[in-house]
Amino acid sequence: MLLQAVLLLLLQCLASTLGQYELCKSLVSTDEGSVWEYYACQPKSASMKDYMRIKVDPPGITCGNPPERFCTLENPYLCSDECDASNPDLAHPPQLMQDRERNGLITYWQTVTWRRHPEPLLANISMSWNKSLELTDDILITFEYGRPTIMVLDKSMDHGRSWQPYQFYADDCLDAFNMPPKQVRDLSPANITRVICTEQYSRWVGSKNDKNVKFEVRARFAVFAGPRLQNMDSLYTRMESMKGLRDFFTFTNLRLRLLRPALGGTYVQRDNLLKYFYAISNIEVPARCKCNLHASQCLLQDGNLQCQCEHNTTGQDCQRCKKGFKAKSWKAGSYLPTPNGTPNTCTIAGSSSGSNCECYGHSNRCSYIDYLNIITCVSCKHNTRGQNCQHCRLGYFRNASAELDDESVCIECNCNQMGSVHDRCNGTGFCQCKDGATGAKCDDCLPGYYWKQGCYPNICDEEMLLCQNGGTCNQNQKCICPPEFKGVLCQHSRCEAGKDCNAASSPHLSMATLLLCTLLAHLLAMLTPH
Repeated sequence: MLLQAVLLLLLQCLASTLGQYELCKSLVSTDEGSVWEYYACQPKSASMKDYMRIKVDPPGITCGNPPERFCTLENPYLCSDECDASNPDLAHPPQLMQDRERNGLITYWQTVTWRRHPEPLLANISMSWNKSLELTDDILITFEYGRPTIMVLDKSMDHGRSWQPYQFYADDCLDAFNMPPKQVRDLSPANITRVICTEQYSRWVGSKNDKNVKFEVRARFAVFAGPRLQNMDSLYTRMESMKGLRDFFTFTNLRLRLLRPALGGTYVQRDNLLKYFYAISNIEVPARCKCNLHASQCLLQDGNLQCQCEHNTTGQDCQRCKKGFKAKSWKAGSYLPTPNGTPNTCTIAGSSSGSNCECYGHSNRCSYIDYLNIITCVSCKHNTRGQNCQHCRLGYFRNASAELDDESVCIECNCNQMGSVHDRCNGTGFCQCKDGATGAKCDDCLPGYYWKQGCYPNICDEEMLLCQNGGTCNQNQKCICPPEFKGVLCQHSRCEAGKDCNAASSPHLSMATLLLCTLLAHLLAMLTPH
């Protein structure tokens, strides 16, 4: 008992020293003895530049291959600096954007100079983590030799498959992006997730100390939590109640699109293009692993960040219930009620449904059907059906790579309405096609058919249904025949059998010729002397 009391005291002391939502559970004393009490929890913020993978494109945009000289905006005609990828002391590779600059030596990535002006000098810097993250402070990009006059910060929430702008930067927002300039301090609680264009970090001021470009996170937090972020309860309450707020700070990838370098003035000086380039010495991304409030630690495992999931959850982001703990659907933890939140723990199958019916996490209600003497799941979700939500709804098929308790276990058939008999498919996702249609979704045609809101037999083609007598096939739908032939394949002569083809084909021309000949003969008779 003494050991248990000491352990309980130690845990309570630890809980009091940790910040909000940094503890997933605590041992508490009850009349029945010591039990675990569970809380919503999240990992501490960290510098994510230590874990990011950087890619720069287009190929060849990094300077040094071949070696080249460059100038600086402060001394535009003193062009004694050199970039040489083959010399470690003169190279400026991409990894120098995320190194720890020890001994006070500034290292930086650098692009080629703007030799090809007026062709734009464009560079993309993609940062990936293979993990969902949540911003906790300002993103800070440090530029050497001048900040870009035009750039965009993008984010992806699906590992780079799709992108959306996070913020636009320009010395003239209206000219560059057709957007009025704004600052974060201009935003209100109602539009705090608006994507803005700012001129705050792009104008040339001639000072070498103005290196930083920010994506302001703290200022957005301060709209709810106050200038010094003292009222975090208010922020966390808004995170739960305001649609899209948590997603706004969530990302898997970031991308910088550098569209025009620092100019050092109003116009590009074409007589000295060696002073225009991009150079970045540091990128800071303060964030935490997104663990859906089900983990307080996030560790590097096999080269990837992994939430150390609690509350019977699993997955890289603790995004699903463990096998055997799916009596009800998975839910993210909640910040409310503050300060400990709600863990939304996954429970053992059958423990909360009032019966032993297994619904694989697709339903949390069961019903007894008296006349069949069975217990069945009610209102199956995630496009499932059946007594245990073990089958897929009509129009869906089983995802072979997913467990039966996965939310994505059923995939939509997506049969083409024009080419398929109905919207149902077999167990491998193949739809039942109409005559002439083919493909998994019945959206293609068999040879000998053409597509026109469905598959129709070819009238003609280049193999079996050849246009005859010099006819040409037009889009497999029509033979274009010479004037003297007709028919679907130009197989019939316009002349009737047994008749003079020329006379039959041009009777009016023959009559006219006959009349002309008669007139000429009459005229000739009048003119001839008797």
